[in-house]
Amino acid sequence: MTAFAVTRATVARALRDRAALFFMVLLPVAVIVVIGVTVGGFDRFRVGVVPDGRAGPVARELTRDLENAPGLRTRTYDSVADARTALRRTELDAVVVVPSGLDGQVRDGRPVAVPVLVEPSGGAGQSAVSSVSSLVAQHAARLQAARFATDEAGGTFDANLTRARGAEAASSPIGVTTVTVDGESSYLPLGYSYSTPTMLVLFVFINALAGGAAIVQTRRTGVYTRALAAPVSARTLVFGETAAYLLLALLQSVLIVGIGALVFGVDWGDPLAAALLVVVWALVGTGAGVLAGAVFRTPEQVHAVGPALGIGLGMLGGCTWPLALVPGWLRAVGGAVPHSYAVDAWTTLMSRDGNLGSVTGDLLVLAGFATALLVLASLALRRRLTAPGTG
Repeated sequence: MTAFAVTRATVARALRDRAALFFMVLLPVAVIVVIGVTVGGFDRFRVGVVPDGRAGPVARELTRDLENAPGLRTRTYDSVADARTALRRTELDAVVVVPSGLDGQVRDGRPVAVPVLVEPSGGAGQSAVSSVSSLVAQHAARLQAARFATDEAGGTFDANLTRARGAEAASSPIGVTTVTVDGESSYLPLGYSYSTPTMLVLFVFINALAGGAAIVQTRRTGVYTRALAAPVSARTLVFGETAAYLLLALLQSVLIVGIGALVFGVDWGDPLAAALLVVVWALVGTGAGVLAGAVFRTPEQVHAVGPALGIGLGMLGGCTWPLALVPGWLRAVGGAVPHSYAVDAWTTLMSRDGNLGSVTGDLLVLAGFATALLVLASLALRRRLTAPGTG
């Protein structure tokens, strides 16, 4: 038996395990979708809209503008009371009340006030008001142009409003671009570009740890003992098992990267740097998984400790929230786990337009973790296999 035969048998056994495939493929994708949708709206204000029940075309257009605004997440309410309740429950940042009789006031040339409700203690309320005010001002400029054309050149207000819309659509707007000088983002992009790389780091490590249960089960059933009775060395078994779990970790990584790019439109940054990061992180997970298979005595111990340990390290390493948001002491603790360096490297590639040179430091640290874990795992598993009566 060669190391390749051991690798092939282990990989085939894992791919036939439906539970393992669920945790390797379906669960990470499901979590990516949930977190991606959740964090995708962090850069938009939650605004409730109370439309006029007998709204005319002008009021309906204002409502549509609010609903289609890229910086707002709007929800329509039937009454002001319902919207106020949602505002008090912090479900909303602001409430826009479309005034009754808006169309008539505009056509008569009378001033119109659009009430915007906020909570006094709401930190995002005033920012939401600024976004709403900008949109309402843009809508008002269109109405003022139509009113001016009606007063000066004649024609109907509706016809002039149509011309104003056409002129607005044909004009080239002046945009404002904000540039932070000498600044760097400490966060991954929001949405799926946040959830996909962090879940790759988290689940590759967790599934590698869980894979250690199969090594323990193989030991307990005496498969290794029978293999060692044949002309097969412990080194061959260790190398074959390590290669198998590396292939499984790489397979899961490629699936997550591919699904992220093709389904969710995730831009992984510099291809060479991203590929090396995937490989090095797979080596880290492989070392941890094989070490778990060598250290634990029963598969139940692996299943009980492995996921909890993987999730805990992932939380410390920034897989569930950016380390830039946590206190300094917790950030320092996070720097002691490999996950933080993997997340930092993905942040550099995806948020700072980094390249291989930008993440070389993180890759070297991860390579150090991988080397230490693989050496310890190899020594521990070989000793476990060759020790009398321990199999």
